[in-house]
Amino acid sequence: MATPTTESDRPSLLPRLRSSELWSYFGPAFVASIAYIDPGNFATNFDGGSRFGYKLLWVLLWSNVMAILIQYLAAKLGIATGRTLPQNCREHFSRPVTIFLWITAEVSAVATDMAEFLGAALGFYLLFGSRFLLYGWNKTEILLVAAVLSAICVFAILALELWGFRKLEYAIMGFVCVIGVCYAIEMLMIRPQWSAIALHTLVPMVDGKSIYIAVGMLGATVMPHVIYLHSALVQPRLREEAAANLSVRRQRLSRLKHLRFEAIDVLAAMNGAWLVNSAMIIVAAAAFGGHVLANPIEDAHRTLGPLLGEASAFVFALALLCSGLSSSTVGTMAGQVIIEGFLNIRFSIFLRRLLTLIPAIIVIASGLDPLRILILSQVVLSFALPFALVPLLLLTGNRKIMGEFINRPITHSLGWLTVSIVIGLNLFLLWQTFTA
Repeated sequence: MATPTTESDRPSLLPRLRSSELWSYFGPAFVASIAYIDPGNFATNFDGGSRFGYKLLWVLLWSNVMAILIQYLAAKLGIATGRTLPQNCREHFSRPVTIFLWITAEVSAVATDMAEFLGAALGFYLLFGSRFLLYGWNKTEILLVAAVLSAICVFAILALELWGFRKLEYAIMGFVCVIGVCYAIEMLMIRPQWSAIALHTLVPMVDGKSIYIAVGMLGATVMPHVIYLHSALVQPRLREEAAANLSVRRQRLSRLKHLRFEAIDVLAAMNGAWLVNSAMIIVAAAAFGGHVLANPIEDAHRTLGPLLGEASAFVFALALLCSGLSSSTVGTMAGQVIIEGFLNIRFSIFLRRLLTLIPAIIVIASGLDPLRILILSQVVLSFALPFALVPLLLLTGNRKIMGEFINRPITHSLGWLTVSIVIGLNLFLLWQTFTA
């Protein structure tokens, strides 16, 4: 005779905000959020803040709204289907479409990984490069050594997953906290114009001169590779659920609760990333507003010391290093999810990291300006974004795939509005480029 199910045995449909229960679900969105405060954001935000002051703060606000929606949908797809976005694409789209989507995803992953790895190398260079310059080293040699150190650190961070996915999540969340604290310190050192900040956050202002940076900021804020990754980050908790051998009803309620907790995770992580991005523009605008920096990252580091004290320059470099190391780790994880999901193969994450070192090493060894490569990579990401968003919306709007988790009409409409905005900005950028 079956034991009656008591009220205490039933999974709660709404999240219980007990700290222990909520904390156990925190992590996936914070891992994804590191891509929203990666070195590409440093480059575009400091470039935009130094050139246009607070004028582009509204881009970050609306990019963040879109990011919340997009990351929630990516997590929902993973929770509802038990498969990643690339796996769902392979299963539900034709082979030619799947191959095309894989190519665009790989382009975004390579552009991301190169930008983030260059950012980590720049972080090491800004922190320790001046000492080596005194001994006769040149910048290229120092950056190559910094790249090797960055690679070693990223391999070490990735190795944490061998001891469990939560260890890796904790490490990434730690990096997010360090970056947030660094910019909290920077904000205390400046005197921003809060009325101007409020105005430009709420009122959109853009012109022909700022559209390139605006699109780059969009590409740096809404990242295609973490759309693929987020659908995979929720899978370990689903595997724990499967191991518990729950009944169909209890599994359904458990997934509904999982989705609600993940919504809280997304809101907390994405809004935290938005505050950090906004702080970057505010610091750049307050310190350099109206002055075009030839090299926003290096010039900002060089100038912050005399303006705000050496501690400010150190904090800036530390935040960049933490951003580069953690986002490079996340980029490698996304690359593995992309190649395994689209091609249905097993691929070592350490081999993936090794292969993606090559483009960054070539850029450094050739003496190309890492900053310009960073900004260009963000524009590339913006153009790759629709090829991740459209499949996501097609899948999450399909009742046969999602069941009761299907998008509501308002959610679906907002999703397509987001895609339209991204495509519209990109077309405007193309028009401006070829008619200038």
